[in-house]
Amino acid sequence: MKILITGAAGFIGSNLSEYFLNKEYSVVGLDNFTTGFKDNVISFLNHPNFYFIKGDIRSLKTCKEAVKGVDYILHQAALGSVPRSIKDPLASNEVNINGFLNLLEAAKDHQVKRIVYAASSSTYGDSKALPKTEEIIGKPLSPYAITKYVNELYADVYAKTYGMELLGLRYFNVFGRRQDPKGAYAAVIPKFIAQFLNGKSPVINGDGSYSRDFTYIDNVLQMNYLAMTTKNPAAINQVFNTAVGDRITIKKMAETIKKGLTKYKKEVFEIPLKFGPERLGDIPHSQASIEKAKKLLDYSPTHTFEEGIEASLEWYYNNLKV
Repeated sequence: MKILITGAAGFIGSNLSEYFLNKEYSVVGLDNFTTGFKDNVISFLNHPNFYFIKGDIRSLKTCKEAVKGVDYILHQAALGSVPRSIKDPLASNEVNINGFLNLLEAAKDHQVKRIVYAASSSTYGDSKALPKTEEIIGKPLSPYAITKYVNELYADVYAKTYGMELLGLRYFNVFGRRQDPKGAYAAVIPKFIAQFLNGKSPVINGDGSYSRDFTYIDNVLQMNYLAMTTKNPAAINQVFNTAVGDRITIKKMAETIKKGLTKYKKEVFEIPLKFGPERLGDIPHSQASIEKAKKLLDYSPTHTFEEGIEASLEWYYNNLKV
């Protein structure tokens, strides 16, 4: 089987590329290196089953080239980050919506069997219900959230209008190896790990009571595999929460990282946490119901938050240049 992975040089995309190459699939990777890194794919650039295209999903021509002969698409390419979208909503719209539409058109024309696309927990917006169930969402709180919800709407329309198979995975705060700790829009877990290892105090937005369903990368790899390979007709053209089904406060998350890093650097124990203003567009609490994924995809998370953090700390300590 031949798979196209968009955003293949990014955090999730590069892990997916490695995962499916290890399963002996043929993988086409597409990335423009806006947020992805060549270092993430360098270890398999010479793999006989890996073909890399440097290109942008905003180009319909590039998308059509990338999907030739492809059986499945795992679509990860996007401009992530709520703050980034607030600062530059036009760019987020262009990549996340127009780029997605280009990919749908290319897949339709080349009769790709199925697309599994990265949706987002941000789609739940101002809904206060916990845990989050796929059928109940609120109003989006950021341009990024709007773009990811529009992806779901387009997927639904293309499924009904053109008979395509599309499955959306609403990622909940994914973390793990290869996630970039640098830059203005770095995700919180790798950012905090890097700051602790550099002897700096992480700054928590707000009082630390906000909570998230932090999801280790291996759980996400499993969900992509299950969504891509499922034969259950009830699972087709559905959206699934991709998470653990638990929630951890930001303060506890930071404390867990701090405690875990003392195994590698004892002086981290002395570094205090700092607290700053709340971040615009943030929701207070996020926790997924994973019952739908369990029922329709036989999903069973392999890593709890604590197990994921333990694995991540070891990877960052061995690979992060501090």
